[in-house]
Amino acid sequence: MIRLLLLLPFIGLMIVPFYNVREPLLFGFPFFYWYQLAWVPLTSLLTYIVYRSVRRAG
Repeated sequence: MIRLLLLLPFIGLMIVPFYNVREPLLFGFPFFYWYQLAWVPLTSLLTYIVYRSVRRAG
């Protein structure tokens, strides 16, 4: 069940019209860019959580 967390980045980035906008800006970057870049560390964190959970479960 915890492995379903790995679908979040896929779903979050699959629906491009949701984040294909300019506003809000973050440090001068349009939402389109910083939304995608925010998924990089978030995906790493989710992968780590799933890995640790599955590893303990055996």
